[in-house]
Amino acid sequence: MEPEKMRLQKYLALCGVASRRMAETIIRSGRVTVDGQVANAMGLTVDGSQQVTVDGKLIAPEEHKVYILLHKPEGYVSTVKDPEGRPTVMSLLGQWKERVYPVGRLDYDSSGLLMLTNDGELAHRLTHPRHEVSKCYLALVEGIPSGHILNELRRGVMLDGRRTAPAEVTCTPLGEWASEIEMVIHEGRNRQIRRMCESIGHPVKALKRIAIGGLSLGELPEGEWRLATKDDLDKMTGES
Repeated sequence: MEPEKMRLQKYLALCGVASRRMAETIIRSGRVTVDGQVANAMGLTVDGSQQVTVDGKLIAPEEHKVYILLHKPEGYVSTVKDPEGRPTVMSLLGQWKERVYPVGRLDYDSSGLLMLTNDGELAHRLTHPRHEVSKCYLALVEGIPSGHILNELRRGVMLDGRRTAPAEVTCTPLGEWASEIEMVIHEGRNRQIRRMCESIGHPVKALKRIAIGGLSLGELPEGEWRLATKDDLDKMTGES
């Protein structure tokens, strides 16, 4: 039986290099070689018999899958490295034998639940729009939105000429000058929650992600992490 062929970006994800989406960026940047030849175009397939390198280092599929749940603080970027020299979430983990990377995006100035793994298939499932994995956020916003304004968020607002998908929205006033909005979305546009709230005239002062799929941040302290259990993974993928 011939080995199964797969797209190079999928192979990189299986090797724990990055998610498929980020792997595509790595490939386009010319950092990947297959049998000594730079592979910087999409569509190339491999079957595991070739020698594949990233940044000159030979890679191979990860046999031991790792799943880490992290309470990301503000002031960290959700990448393995940062060209601007800002602290990354990797510095919160210490030393790991396995290569892991963040799943999805949580902005530098946001906090909350973030997953890191070397399981490219799960990362793909959690981030690809087709799977519509829900994400719940708590946003501290300026002012007290009216019921009409909140309904705009629920129906979707225009961002970059395209309406956001319907969202679940609840609002709790905090005194006269601020409110806490809890919002559940199924998309992952760049800085989406902040931009949605800005568009209705209630800018975000602080933002925390409290759940991904059926998994909640719970009591995990800020800056701390723990290994995910099978029950955690079932909740995140909707299989519980």
